[in-house]
Formats: sequence, structure tokens, C-alpha cells
Amino acid sequence: MSKQQKNINKEFKLSSWAIDNPSVVYVMIGIFFFLGLSAYFDMPREDFPEIKETKIYISTPYPGNTAEDIERLITDPLEDKLKNISNVVEITSTSQEDYAIITVEFDEDISVESAKQKVKDEVDSEKASEDWPTFNGAKVEPNVFDLNISEEIAIMNINLTGDYPVEKLKAYGEYLEDLIEDLPQIKKVDIRGAQEKEVEIAVDVYKMMASKVSFNDILQAIGNGNMTLSAGNLVNSGQRRTIRIIGEIETPEALENFIIKSENGAVYLRDVANIAFKDKEKTTYARKEGQSVVMLEVKKRAGKNMIQAADEIKMIVAQAQDNYFPKDLEVVITNDSSSRTLNQVDDLVNNIIFGILLVVTVLMFFLGFRNALFVGFAIPMSMFMSFVVLSLLGYTLNTMILFGLIMGLGMLVDNGIVVVENVYRLMSEGVPRVQAAKQGISEIAFPIIISTATTVAAFVPLGLWPGIFGQFMIYFPITLSVVLGSSLFVAIFMNSMLVSKFMEVGDKELSRKQLIRISLILGGFGLFILLFGGAMRGLGTLMILTAALFWAYKYGIKRWSNKFQAGSLVRFENWYERQLKRALTGKNVYWYFGSTVLLLISAFIFFGMSVGAGRTNIEFFPSNTPNQIIIYIEYPQGTDIEKTNTITKDIEKRVAEVLNAPEQLDNGYNFLVEASVSQVGEGAGNPQTDGGSSAEMPHRGKITASMREFKYRRGIDTEVLRKKVQETLKGIYPGVAISVEKDENSPSAGYPINIELEGPDYDALIVAAEKMRNFLNTKNIPGIAELKIDVNKGKPAMIVRVDREKAGTLGVAVGQVGMQLRRSLFGEKAGVFKEDGEDYDINVRFKEDLRYNKSALFNQNIIFRDQATGRIKEIPVSAVSTQKNTAAFSAIKHRDSKRVVTVYSGLEPGFTDAQAIVNEIQTQMQNYHDVPEDIRIDYTGQIEEQNKQMAFLMGAFFSGLGLIMLLLIFQFGGISKPLIIMIAIFLSFIGVFYGLILTGWSFVIMMTMVGIISLAGIVVNNGVVLLDYTQLLIDRFKVQHGIEDNQLLSQPDVKAVIIKAGKARLRPVVLTAITTVLGLIPLAIGLNIDFFSLFTSLDPKIYIGGDNVIFWGPLAWTVIFGLIVATFLTLIIVPVLFFISYRIKIGLYKSRVVAEIKA
Repeated sequence: MSKQQKNINKEFKLSSWAIDNPSVVYVMIGIFFFLGLSAYFDMPREDFPEIKETKIYISTPYPGNTAEDIERLITDPLEDKLKNISNVVEITSTSQEDYAIITVEFDEDISVESAKQKVKDEVDSEKASEDWPTFNGAKVEPNVFDLNISEEIAIMNINLTGDYPVEKLKAYGEYLEDLIEDLPQIKKVDIRGAQEKEVEIAVDVYKMMASKVSFNDILQAIGNGNMTLSAGNLVNSGQRRTIRIIGEIETPEALENFIIKSENGAVYLRDVANIAFKDKEKTTYARKEGQSVVMLEVKKRAGKNMIQAADEIKMIVAQAQDNYFPKDLEVVITNDSSSRTLNQVDDLVNNIIFGILLVVTVLMFFLGFRNALFVGFAIPMSMFMSFVVLSLLGYTLNTMILFGLIMGLGMLVDNGIVVVENVYRLMSEGVPRVQAAKQGISEIAFPIIISTATTVAAFVPLGLWPGIFGQFMIYFPITLSVVLGSSLFVAIFMNSMLVSKFMEVGDKELSRKQLIRISLILGGFGLFILLFGGAMRGLGTLMILTAALFWAYKYGIKRWSNKFQAGSLVRFENWYERQLKRALTGKNVYWYFGSTVLLLISAFIFFGMSVGAGRTNIEFFPSNTPNQIIIYIEYPQGTDIEKTNTITKDIEKRVAEVLNAPEQLDNGYNFLVEASVSQVGEGAGNPQTDGGSSAEMPHRGKITASMREFKYRRGIDTEVLRKKVQETLKGIYPGVAISVEKDENSPSAGYPINIELEGPDYDALIVAAEKMRNFLNTKNIPGIAELKIDVNKGKPAMIVRVDREKAGTLGVAVGQVGMQLRRSLFGEKAGVFKEDGEDYDINVRFKEDLRYNKSALFNQNIIFRDQATGRIKEIPVSAVSTQKNTAAFSAIKHRDSKRVVTVYSGLEPGFTDAQAIVNEIQTQMQNYHDVPEDIRIDYTGQIEEQNKQMAFLMGAFFSGLGLIMLLLIFQFGGISKPLIIMIAIFLSFIGVFYGLILTGWSFVIMMTMVGIISLAGIVVNNGVVLLDYTQLLIDRFKVQHGIEDNQLLSQPDVKAVIIKAGKARLRPVVLTAITTVLGLIPLAIGLNIDFFSLFTSLDPKIYIGGDNVIFWGPLAWTVIFGLIVATFLTLIIVPVLFFISYRIKIGLYKSRVVAEIKA
């Protein structure tokens, strides 16, 4: 049998098996329906996917040390060890007062667990060295850990307020903390606004000197007197009895009776110190709407269901209010991200439902009601199969996956359309139903398999997306691939069986009697469920609506559908046939192709001009409207927390006036702002600049204003509100750095403007950064919010120099002087007091009134016993040391062991094109020559990440095209048809770029590029189906007329075959375009309809816009713009290119051309 005979007589055995075994397929449908529904309800809901970075963090608290000391003692030794680890990409660090944080970034070739172990081994090795510092008698302990971003962001805040002391509010908070942390979904709960307790031994230096008591005496007395230990076992009379010495104190007051010195009479601890069980020194404040609160920050575990966790927490809070808390205790939940996540997920689900309705409606007009149901069946079935697969992969139901489903909505019906339309065409020609099903599916089985494979191939490179953005975006191509694979399975097995059983030419007419019977059954049951169904009321409404739709279809929709199919659609097909004939006539083929190429070139040129003119912006990620407005407040280093708190309260009042402006209030109800929460000290850091640091921040404040959901904002833009807040605070507080920012809707890539200066001299770096900032400020570059420098040398400090010679003569070492002052100021841990299962530190230090008294500090005596004489010696600190006030670095930052200082800024509200602003900065910097030669300048942050991701996406696009090309060569067995489809892909860019030019919308790198890659897959899909069918008709023509395989048809015959193939494939191609576009339209325009609310309470809750359209709109419109042009290309330019390639073959092989065959 010749190749062309095999091509026209082929049978696809999998579909034939499904047609011959319908019972098995029915069971299969039932299983997937049940498993899919279960998977949908069981999958955890999330806003965005969980991201686990390949970064390992080493945090090292070392209290009482400056940034320089932390760098010298902690950071430098660790970095020297860490830089030798394999697979390390970059090491960054921040050394600041009392604390060091080092971040080690690894490549994708190593697991997080292996990377963590490698880092831990090196850290342990360094810690074991003799030079490693000690604290409180033990070696300083670095903490090695990895971060899952979802575990570090609070899913809600629980605020406790009332007329109670902070201690009581904290006790209520701890009650909730214990209950909430018992939930399997919760990782931890942090309490803000309340301090931990300690036992303070407040020493009176004058009494201590009078009694000739040293710090060592006190520490040893407490350490030896407050302990319980085992002395072993006593065996007596055949019994083995354990001996325990009980010496731990039961109350802090017991410490008063400790004897710390017995020489020349007993000296009790009470004689030289006051003992108090009290709060530690204040490190945190928390307020809600200006009122002090104790706040619980709740953080969930990775992979757990946020919605379920939030529901259970709310239940715990409600039960505590009913059964445990006093009635006048106010408990308010704020920043509840679960409700926003649930609504985003619900909106996307409703978009899917809306898309399905639009798609099925269009299918009904093109294919008729029964055929539309065959194709429509593929949508929920493919979705259910996808849920099963995604659930087995361990994925959560997040917005990335749901958009993948929406994107696949129009594409997944492609296979069903091709199958149903081809079988219907054969039945219309008189072929029996079963035979038509087998023959029709066999004709297009391999094309739809290859077209699906080529569509998936476009996304395969995206599956190799590296880094944090890869983890974020990878769910989209995976979901789309799963959906398309599921739709192929449904088309081959389920659709083939269903059409072989139920397809008929022409629609059956429902008699009025049958219609009344159906209406009574559906309406009766529906009315009963609506009245008495409770939570199932929506099903009753749906049944009543279905009954009404039967009447509407019989007496309205069907007539319009038939009229459309018999009239408008036929006229459209005839019009298309005329256009295709004209395009394939004479030299028109070259004019059509040439004009299209010119259009592509002009699209690139005009797009470049639009970008240059500033009409079209280049964005990295879609710029969201704020769901949270976050005000970061930074006072000069060294500011006391009390002063920070006082000024922050004033800022809160100014911000509150803007947040509660009259235009945002409706009878006292703020429909725009849900809540405003403030933090001072701990928890007030900026994640973008502090990167995982848990250090105390007495000079920092943070105000977080949470917005209500988009649908409740009554059209007010929260970005405008952010600008108002920014303008209100501008220039009011000299010396205070205030940054008004918004929540991010993507993984953090750093600030959009991020200029790094690298050099050996940190003083010179800071001076150079300040000069650069001042220079750029004089240029007034539009879009820059406020240039800031991440470190400074403004932290007040004091240097104490010890006269070694004099000290040595008096028998005092430098270490003794240092420890004396450290113990006086910072204190030293002397032991632990245990109460109710909790451990509280016992700290020894000076009394508060003496602790900050310079005279008392430096005139105190160092008391010790001279080893040579055995006598007590008393040496004043001032006798061996001098002091000098100076300034210290606020922090010292490293990148790959080199010191760096960063000048950074966010963008002004309304500005989104960071690249354009950075380009302007670079242009201005060409005229700036005040940079020392040993300082290197680098533009990093978002721009660095943006260029990296753009390079990857370009590589992924061309890699995808390469895979597509290979598959097409395999399918067609030649190079001409694959080249035609490749050309069509590039020509489809015309729609994308002209769409952006005409609308003026931004080119969003992460979304538009993914949209272009998606578009390539769709163009290939249509091209494969059209070209394969054209080749099939050519083969049939040859067999019918006895023409050999290697012979070529004449130009008129080929032209006739191409026109016939184009007309036969017109409906599937147009339907593919329409269904894909309609599937995306609800999301592209942001039309949101709540179908669940519509059926349960007859309230559709319609609104336009929202977070989903902002995030996904650019991708959706890219596909829509491109697909409109790509449809024209598939229907006109692909046949034109095929005809040109066939003409070339005719010209090259004239001897093999057969004469024209008259029909």
C-alpha cells in the first residue's frame, strides 16, 4: 500500500476501542467525575503559590556589640568558610549592632536540605575554633535555617484591647497563642506589643563597692545557689535510691537571701541590689487605630489550607470570647488574607463558569445544541481530570493554577471541536454514525495529538524556569500542559464514544408535551429545593433556570441558531472562499505574504517609537493597586524606642486623617480602609532592606493600612490614596526617612531603583553614596519617590581606650575593663527562674538610674583578688581608660565578601516603567565624575532581575520553537510545512504589538512574554490541523485519480484542494479563536459575576476590575490581540505560504507535474 493510501485509510485504534467499549468509558467518566470533584474541594486554597527559595540564612545574635565588631568577630570568619562551598551563587550579609544575618544563595542543582547541611557543617566547623566568641559563658550560637516565604508572612493579626494592664492582655494573648499553635496548619504565633519577663538583679554600684563585692561574686553566688542536680544513686538494704539536691528558687524574692560574701560578715544580695520580676526593657509597641493593643501575628505552615486555618482560628476566637474572655475585652481580626484569597479564588472560578457559558453559547450557534453539548462536555471533564493530576502532584489551588485553567478553557475545546465537526461533516455526507465516528477521528487523531504536543512543547522550556520567579510562574505552564493533555484524553476516548452513540444530523424537535413534562419535573424539584433546601438552594434555582432555558431554546434560541448556521455562517464561508481564491490567484500570493511581512516590520518599528516616546511603558510585573498601604518609618540610628514611639504616634494621626477622609466615609463607615495597625521596634522592619533580620529595631516604625476588597471600594483607586498619604508626610519630619509603599503581588526582586557602590573603604563608600544621591536629587528625575541610602555613619557611639601599660601595672587586663562595663550596661545572665513551665532569665546589671550615669559607670571600681598577694584590689575604671564620643556605622553590608552601600528608591505613585527611569539615571550619571577610582557602581535590584528574566523568556521562546519544529518535521516528514507554521508564529506578533501600540498599555515582561509563548502554541495548533487536512485531501485526490506518490498536482488542482481544505477547516479555526478569546474575555475586561450568589440569593454581585484583571489582564490581552491576527494568518497566509511552497516544488520538478484534471 502506498504512503498516500495509508494516509487516507488509517484507523486510530484507541478511539475505535473506546467506541466499541462504551460501558468501560462510562465507568471511566464516573470515576474521573468523582475524583475530580473530591480533588477540587480538598486542594488547599492560596493566593499565590508557595515559594521555597534556594537560600540559606545564618542569623547570629551577639548582644552588646557594634556593627564593626559583629563584622570582625562573626561575619568575616563565617564568610571565609562559606565561600568555599560548591553550588553557591552569591553570599550577602548585614552586620549591625548586636546581630549578623548572612544569606547564601545556591543554584538550582542542589536541594535546599543538602544546601542547608553544607552550610551547617561549615558554620559548626568555624564555631569549634578557639577564636569564636562567647556570650554568657557559652559560645555564640549561629542559627542556620531556610525560609519558605509563605511561612514568614502573617495570614492574619488578632488584636486584643480593653481596660486591662498589658500583662493581663498578654496573658489572654498567650491563651489564644497556645490554642492556635495546636492547629496542624499553623507554624507559629508571634505576640507584639508586650514584653517577655525577666528577673532583674539591679545592682547599686556604691553599695557594691562599699561591700567590696564584684560582679563575679554575685554571678557565682546565684549560679551555684540556684540549681537542682543529681548526686547519683545510693544502694542501701537492697534498695537503689536516687539522690537529688534541690536548690532552685521557687520565687524571685528568694534571691534576696543569697549570701554573696561571708568574709568579715555576711553580705546578702539584698544589701547591694534590688530584685524584681518585671518586663524586659521595652522593645515593641503595637496599636490599632491609634489604640494600644496586644497583637498576635499568625503564620501558617507551608502546603496547608489557609482558608481552613482561618476558619478554625475564628472559631477558637469566638469560643474564647464566649467562654473565657471577659465581655469588655475587644478582640478584632485584621489583615485577614484568607478572605481576600478566597474571594480571588472564587472570582477566578466564576470567570471559568462565565467563560464556559460563553463558549458553549458560541458552540451552539456554530454546531447546533446537541453538538455543542458534546464539545462542552470536554470542558468540565478536562477540568476534573486536571484537578486529579494537580492534586496528585501536591499542588495547591492558587491563582496561578486557576489562570492556567482559564487559559486552557478556550484551547481545550479545540480537540473536541475538531473531532465533533469532522464526524458531523462525514455524517452529513451520508456515512453511518459509528463508521463516521471511527473514520472522522482517525483522520484527525494524529494531527490533534501532534498539535497538542506542539502546544505543550511551547511551554516545556518554561518548566525549566530557574530561581524564585520560576517557582512562582512554573505552575502556569504545568497547569496548561495538564489541561491540554486531559482534553486530548477526553477527545480520543470520551468524545469519540459519545458521538458514536448520540450524534445526529439535525436537531431533534422537542414536542410541547415533552417540554411541559421536563419543565414540571425540573421546576417542581427546583422549587422544593429552593424553598426547603437550605445551603442547597442554589441547585433549585439552577433547575428552574434550566427548565426556562428549554422553553427559550425551543421558541427563540434554536430559531436564531438555525438561521445563523443556514444564513450568516454559509455567507461567511462563501465570502472566505472568495477571499482565499483571490489570495491564491497569480501574483497575489506574493503581495499578501509581502504585505504581512511589512506589517510585522512596521509593528516592531512603531512599537519601538511608542516605547521611546513614553506612550508604552516596559514593566517587569503588573503594577497592582494597593491592598495594603505600608508606611516604613526610620529614625536616625541610636534613637531610643520611646522617642521613636512618640513621633510615630504623631505620624499615625496625620495618616489617619487621610485614611478617614470624608469622601471615604458613609455614615461613619469607611468603605475603603478596613483597618490600620502600627508597630514600633520589633516587627517594624522592611523585608526588602532587612531580609529576614530579627534584630531589635528601636529606631523603626511601621504603619499598615489594609484596604477593603476591590468590589467594596466604590471605584476609588487606592493608588491615589497612597499618593495622598505620601504627599501628607513629605517634608514634615526632617531627619526621618519615611517610605510609603504597597504590598507586592509577586516575589520580591528588590527596589526598582537600586544602585550598589562597592569598595574597600566603608567611610568613602558612604560619602560617595551621599554625593551621588545629592547629585541625582538636583536632576529632579520624574518617577523617583525618594532616594535613600541603606547604611550611614550616624549612629552615636563611644570609644573607650584602655591604657595597657597603666592597667598592666595595676594588675588589670583589657578584658576585665570591657566585661565590667558590659555587665554594668547590658548585664549578664546568672541563671534561670522556672515558673508554670516557663523559663525566665535572671539578669544582673546596674540599676536604671545608675546604668546610664556616665560618672557612675567610669568611676566604679574593678574589684578582684590579686593572685600574687591574695588581697582584694579596687581599681577605678577611669584610672586605666579614657572615653571619646564618636559615630558608628548603622550596619555594614557585604556582597560576596566585599563591602557595599546601596542607593535605592521606590517609584512615585502612577509611575511603572522602572527601566526608563534607570536609563535616565544612567544618562545623568555620565556627567558625574566624582566617583573614586576604587569604587565600582552597579545597577541591581529589580532591573537586574528584569534583564535576567527577559533573557530567560527569550531563550525559552526560541527553545520552544525549536521543539515545535522538531515535532512538526516528525509529523509532516518534511521541512516546508513546519517552516510555514514557524513563519505564521512570527507574523502573529503583528496583533500583539499593534494592540499594545493602539491601546498604549504596558509591555509587562513577565506576562506579555508568557502570552506570546502561549500564542505560539495556539497558532501551531490551528496550522497543523489545516495543513494536515490539506495534505490529506491532496493524497485522496492522487489516489482517486491514480497519481503516483512522487508526482505533483498542477497549480489549478492544488489551488482547488487548498480552497476546499480551507473552507472545511474554517469553522474549527474560527471556533478555536472565538472560544479562546471568549474564555479570556471575562478576565481581560475584569467582568466579575458571582454565580453561586446569583443562584442562592439571586444577587449576581457584578463588578468590573479587581486584582485578577490587574495581574492577568496583560497576558490575556496579549493572547487576544495576537489570536485575532493569527486567525487571519491561519485562514489566509498559511494557505498562501503552502501554495507558494508548492509552486516552488512545481518549478523545481516540472517533469513530475501531472496535467490539470478537469472535475
